[in-house]
Amino acid sequence: MSGAGSAAFDGDAASRGPVRPSGLLDVLNVASVVLDTEGRIVLWSPQAEELFGYSAPEALGQYAARIMVHERHLDLVVKLFADVMRTGRSWAGAFPVRRKDGGTLLVEFRNMRLLDDRGDVYALGLAVDRSTVRRLEQDVALSTRVIRQSPIGLAVMDTELRYVSVNPSLARMNGLPAEEHLGRTVREVLPLVDAGPLEEAARRVLETGRPVVDLAATGRTPADPDEEHAWSLSLYRLEDAVGAVMGVAVSVVDVTEQHRAGVEAEAARRRLAAVADASTRIGTTLELERTAHELAAVAVPGLADVAAVDLLESVVKGRRSTLRPAEAAVIRALAVHADDAPEALRAADPPGQVARYGPDRLVTECVRSGRPVRVERVTDADLPRIARSPEAAELLRRAGVHSYLAVPLIARGEVLGALDLKRTGNPLPFGEDDLLLARELAVRAALQIDNARWYQNARDAALTLQRSLLPRHPPVTGGLEVASRYRPAGAASEVGGDWFDVIELEGCKTALVVGDVMGSGIAAAASMGRLRTATNTLAALDVDPAFLLEHLDRATVGLDQSIATCVYAVHDPHLRQCRIANAGHLPPVRLRAGRPPELLDLPTGVPLGVGGVPFSTTTVDLEPGDRLVLYTDGLVETRQQSLDERLDALLALLDGPDRPLEEVCDLLLRTLHEPENSDDVALLIARATPPAEPGGAVSP
Repeated sequence: MSGAGSAAFDGDAASRGPVRPSGLLDVLNVASVVLDTEGRIVLWSPQAEELFGYSAPEALGQYAARIMVHERHLDLVVKLFADVMRTGRSWAGAFPVRRKDGGTLLVEFRNMRLLDDRGDVYALGLAVDRSTVRRLEQDVALSTRVIRQSPIGLAVMDTELRYVSVNPSLARMNGLPAEEHLGRTVREVLPLVDAGPLEEAARRVLETGRPVVDLAATGRTPADPDEEHAWSLSLYRLEDAVGAVMGVAVSVVDVTEQHRAGVEAEAARRRLAAVADASTRIGTTLELERTAHELAAVAVPGLADVAAVDLLESVVKGRRSTLRPAEAAVIRALAVHADDAPEALRAADPPGQVARYGPDRLVTECVRSGRPVRVERVTDADLPRIARSPEAAELLRRAGVHSYLAVPLIARGEVLGALDLKRTGNPLPFGEDDLLLARELAVRAALQIDNARWYQNARDAALTLQRSLLPRHPPVTGGLEVASRYRPAGAASEVGGDWFDVIELEGCKTALVVGDVMGSGIAAAASMGRLRTATNTLAALDVDPAFLLEHLDRATVGLDQSIATCVYAVHDPHLRQCRIANAGHLPPVRLRAGRPPELLDLPTGVPLGVGGVPFSTTTVDLEPGDRLVLYTDGLVETRQQSLDERLDALLALLDGPDRPLEEVCDLLLRTLHEPENSDDVALLIARATPPAEPGGAVSP
């Protein structure tokens, strides 16, 4: 049977039913002829009519040799026919025939003897145009040679997506003999390859007939189970001559090198992006802890699932540190950051904690050698060398830490500490690209951390100096109850030269001083100390406030920071007065019962260090219960509001019921002083009390 409308059965016909035949017989167009024992034609197919040119009525009953074979070969053909009929052995050969139209055609014959149910003998002749056979043979030979010798992997899959044919190249790629592919699916042959996209594409090709070109696939094969490979696949639907779908042809090209080059290029791009990101995100301030937190945040989640920044404790304290081979590392945790790894986060040292890591610990090895330490695949035996304690090692095990990397933080030739990285959720181990990125981040961050460290040390030194110069005054003097506060500038700026003083004088009098040296840092603090010393010395002489400021003005000559503002007030409880002189400073606030707070109307004067301008003294009343508030500009000045608005806010806060002085100090600082303010604050509040008599009694 042949033709598009015919049906055939395969070997599993009982379960699968009739299927369409292939179109090969239609392509060959095989002519069928049946002869009796005399050699006369008794059956003549339409294909024979087409091949030889004789219709069935013309051919039936004729001797076949006379119309099917050229006369030159007649005797040979008759003999061969007789041998077939006598022996039953088939014969095949090619002879030229003369067609009815006179043309000559080379035809390939197949002859065999037939026997019917009555015992009668016939001969079956099959004839095909030799040129058609030759063309098919050439096509098959060419296809076979191309498929076998092609460097491209080629496969044919049936409509159930089972391998039907595999060329040697694909067998080598997959690492399995061709016969082990046959009858199996991709999932069965290559379990380490994600076959889903391939199967989906193959079904779409079978359904639509539209080819799929350059489908990407990655995975591992038995040929190279330790390395990830990448392939480019193209799929085409296979049909026979009559359009019946036979399956899918798949071509496979190994593009691993190109894929790796692309991955490396993408990794390089990501590294550059991460480094650029780090440049903008790390070192936004000179705060040591914040800089460390910025580094940890940049590393997660792009590089690691857990990141910690640790510094050697000696480095934090401003000393150089060199670890001997058997020496433990004393490390301060500065920052830790995790991406959905709570148990690993609990295993890390909390920020601010100082811990000793033995000489066998990996982080100790990192900071001692100044070289990265990488454990691509962490085992249970590695965890005790990573964690700070057995309990922390168990937490890391439960968190699924499978890869570890520690990179030293080195600045100006000194090892400061380490960037400690772990992976839990990211399934890939730390590789060379990760190490390169971690080192780039560490190099950039280490310099910022070192700058922050030295800045913090310098700031701490200046702050210590300044605090040592500020007074520790008694809460009550002869006629005043006093409270004070000093608030250093924000961490983004150096400490300033603000100061205050409370000086007890003879006769129950008290001198109050608030001043502000222009500038910042140790130089400003030192200048402030010299001015404070000079003020105390002059105050002991009980001179007029204006006279004292004139001497201070001359004392500023030769100071590194030679400009300062100052308010100097002397309270006399017996006279219930304050004599006040101002050198370019903000006016004090006076609070009296039953009246709104007021800024004292004083001659502003010029700052100390200007020289040549006289100062004046103003006397104001200060009854028992009245309060005087002295402050520096760091309390009220901001960039967002005018000074008048801020002074109004100060007066509004002071208006209201009388409160304890300590509470008022806290209220003013909490409400008015803004964290980002780059100036420090000195605040002094005094409440007048009745003076004590020589015998200890308080005068009315």
